[in-house]
Amino acid sequence: MQNKKLLFVTQFEELWFDALTSLMDLRKTGFNHVVFLHVIERDKVAMHRGKGYLKDEEIKLREMANVRFIDWAESLFEQGMEVGAYIVVGNPLPKIISTAAEEDVDLIVMGRHKKGKFEELYGGSETLEILERTSTPVLVYKYMLPSGKVNEKPFERPLLTMDWSPASEKAVDYLLSFRDILKKVIVMHVIGEKEFKSTSAMEIQAIRKENRQKLERVCSVFEEEGIQAESHLYVGGTFEQIEKAASEREASMIVAGTTGKSPLKEIFLGSVAKKLTKHSMLPSLLVPASVKL
Repeated sequence: MQNKKLLFVTQFEELWFDALTSLMDLRKTGFNHVVFLHVIERDKVAMHRGKGYLKDEEIKLREMANVRFIDWAESLFEQGMEVGAYIVVGNPLPKIISTAAEEDVDLIVMGRHKKGKFEELYGGSETLEILERTSTPVLVYKYMLPSGKVNEKPFERPLLTMDWSPASEKAVDYLLSFRDILKKVIVMHVIGEKEFKSTSAMEIQAIRKENRQKLERVCSVFEEEGIQAESHLYVGGTFEQIEKAASEREASMIVAGTTGKSPLKEIFLGSVAKKLTKHSMLPSLLVPASVKL
């Protein structure tokens, strides 16, 4: 089995060690190397009123992060895992991209950054920029359930949303690489209400049948690997229907392919992926069309 590498990005606000331990099932799929990344934003170590840069503050923040990472690493070493760590100063976005490239990671895991200059970094357009500039899938990991419990084993019941784009087809292939920890895959497609305008009942049934056949084809891919799969068609707004399906089918996470549109395009066109990462209560695994399988 290939030794895969996971980049775990943490600002010590949402993702702690319990988030990482809830992902330990990934070891069954070859993930035996974790790289920690903590980015110290410059505005957190700058003096007020433009008086300069507080080097002592940077050193303090570095040492605090280092103490945490050493403690985490010792626990992972005991499990026979490899560990690396980066503690850097700067803008989180380029640091995540450069570290992912340098370490050649197979999955980026991060949360949503809520404070400071880069408010909601990991839930906004910047997440899609990461996907545009790398070929690495990103898991925006919301590991705490509304009940306050840890979302253990998020890969057990993923909801895979299909829009029949090349990116969503790549999401199927990427999700298959986790076959050893998948129990059931819920495959869904949302038909927009516009598709039903000015069409006959016969044409509507033809649309339903065509999409149903495509869904069954995807399900058969997983079933051939011994993984349970079920298909569902929804009608309406894409994000709203995905959230509804995830709730009704008790999904543990949401998986979607993304073309990695530029942030500028996202402003005008909107993005289901952006809404998922920012507003969904579940973890969102976003798979770029350029992912290497």
